Formats: sequence, C-alpha cells, structure tokens
Amino acid sequence: MRYVDTHAHLNLSAFKDDVATVAERCQEERVAMINIGTKLSTSQRAVELAEQYEHCYAMVGLHPIQTTPGHHDEEEVGEGSQPFTSKGEVFAPDEFRALAKQSSKVVGIGECGFDYYHNAADTYEVQEANFIEQIKLANELQLPLMIHTREPKPGEASPTGRSAYDDVYDILKTYATVPGNIHFYAGSYEQAKRFIDIGFTVSFTGVITFAQVYEEVVRAVPLEFMHAETDCPYVAPVPYRGQRAEPWYVIEVVRKIAMIKGLDESVVAAQLRSNAERLYGIHIEK
Repeated sequence: MRYVDTHAHLNLSAFKDDVATVAERCQEERVAMINIGTKLSTSQRAVELAEQYEHCYAMVGLHPIQTTPGHHDEEEVGEGSQPFTSKGEVFAPDEFRALAKQSSKVVGIGECGFDYYHNAADTYEVQEANFIEQIKLANELQLPLMIHTREPKPGEASPTGRSAYDDVYDILKTYATVPGNIHFYAGSYEQAKRFIDIGFTVSFTGVITFAQVYEEVVRAVPLEFMHAETDCPYVAPVPYRGQRAEPWYVIEVVRKIAMIKGLDESVVAAQLRSNAERLYGIHIEK
C-alpha cells in the first residue's frame, strides 16, 4: 500500500451495492483506508470491513449530528442512499468499548466533536456530553481520537459565540490524554498549530483540489503533522467532482499536497503513510 485514506466511509449505505468492487479497486491502486464509524451500527460495519479486507482498518464512535434528532442536508447519505435523517443516539460506552475490543484493527475512537452547521444551537450540551464520553473511552483504551469540527452556516452564530475549533480545542486540552486527528481541516494555521502543540494532527480532503483558500494552510502545516483523506462518499476531488467519492481518490489529495508544497509526490506519499502508521499504531504493507 502506497497511500492511506485516513477517513473513509465504505461503511455507509452509499456503498451497499458495490463495496467489494470499491475495496478491490483500492487494493489495485495500493490504497489502504480507515473506515470511520458515525453511530453504533456503522461502527459495527466498519469493524466488519476491517476484518474482511487486509487493507481496511476501523474506528468506532458517534458523530455529533447523530446525537440529536432532525433532518439534515442532501450530502448526508442515509438508508437506501436517501437524504440522511438522524434519530438521536446516546453514546453507550459499554457497547462501544466491546466493539473496540472486538478487533485489533480498530485503531481509534470517533468521529466525535462539535457540529454547529447541522445541529441547532440548543444541542450544544448534548453534543458536549457525548464528545466527552468518547474522549474518556479513548483515554481508557489508549486509542487516538478522530475529531469532527464544523462551523455554523454563513451568517449564523455558534452556540458559544466562538469558533467550533476553539471549543474543540478547549475540550481536548481539558479531557484528552491521547493524541488524535482533526479531520476535514478547514481552520486557520494558528488554530492548527494549537492542535499540533497538544499532540494532534490535521487532515485535508479533496476540497483542496478545487478551493484555493486552503493552500496557505496546507503550505504552512508541517508535512509530518498532516494526513490525506477523502471523507468518501462526500467531496470528490478534481477530476471526479460531482461523483461519489471513493477511497482511492485520496491519490489526488496527496498529489495536490505535493504540488502546493513543491515536493515530489512519492516523498509526500511516503511521509503521509508514515504519519498514519505513527498515529494509529499500524504497519501498512508497502
């Protein structure tokens, strides 16, 4: 495996009809992946995939938009590939602990954190409580965290009046004794530096292939503290925009990071693979 997609969702219903085909294509393209749980059922599915495919790993956790009931936007894929509606799930430490211990290929807890884009302002306390419980489990099991952070819609205020990144930082600094990754990073370099200083990395998606606003941050963050991801089935990179993203599309993200940093793609791919191995305690066959 030459590449690692550190945040994929082959465990969602968007891949229910062709997951084997996509997994095989990833193997052909030499792409390993970590499938991330969003609730108990998708976490279970992530573990199943990790056990089924040598180049798959898993994380188990509860996404913040799963913590409160409500309808969300068209980008969230639910049953039958229909628009996603959360039912409101409470993080169950005993069930997730058992699931994490079920397989040696479970490499982290999450994704967890704050979502101020989809969730209403009055859900902050529920999000916070579920977030802290997952951090506690990660601390107990000595597994890294996968952090979800999303700012409010343009023109709307956050429930705390602060950036979601600042709120996530404060919670991690207070409660986390393990490292982790800030996935789908869209904050400033100054915010990224604060996370790096407490042992966290940041990861970039296919958005960097078509949105120049991220280039300054990608250029500034040291290569040793970043990862490439797809967040598939969302945000397919150029030249696949508008399609369902697949884990092997991470090659385009790695290529773009190399271009922005003025480095050889093979050098970047090797360092990113090493970063994933270091953070998640895995050895990826090359």
